[in-house]
Amino acid sequence: MADTRSLERLIEALRCLPGVGLKSAQRMAFHLLQHDPHGAQRLAGALSEAVGKVRHCSRCHTFTEDEVCSTCRDPRRDRGLLCVVETPADQAAMERTGAYKGLYFVLMGKLSALDGVGPREIGLDKLFERIAEEDPEVPLREVILATNFTAEGETTAHVIAQALKDHGLQVTRLARGVPVGSELEYVDLGTIAHALVDRR
Repeated sequence: MADTRSLERLIEALRCLPGVGLKSAQRMAFHLLQHDPHGAQRLAGALSEAVGKVRHCSRCHTFTEDEVCSTCRDPRRDRGLLCVVETPADQAAMERTGAYKGLYFVLMGKLSALDGVGPREIGLDKLFERIAEEDPEVPLREVILATNFTAEGETTAHVIAQALKDHGLQVTRLARGVPVGSELEYVDLGTIAHALVDRR
């Protein structure tokens, strides 16, 4: 059989994507090379360009090509609100709701002792620096903790809330509850219990 080292390297590279195992990586590689070589070139070019140009916003830590992202530069945003999320994908989800008009801070992870991820690895020091750099004209009123409702996300939210306790800020957490359009008999018991506690 012909030398296939390049193909093997491509398959191994594709396996770095979340949820992609050996079989999925092979299918992707074979498809790109057999049916869409121009797509493969576009993918390679776009990936190379993104790696070269995309960096972290100096204010909120999300992905941007500029020193400061467009959200942080937007004068229409409420600078008294700061929403803390785990990832740029979480930030994008919040933005899609159209319900939040404040600023963000993106942790780029969550605390996880089992994985060796501590406060330094997720940039908690940068978050606290950001909060300390308060604009005297528009003081920060509220920090919204919008980390995921996993054990790690809850731990991360708790650590941040404890650290901000003495800053004179209102620190809130996203409410948990029954999803819109769902029926109680099909909702898990933990969600129902949290919905009862967080009822309004």
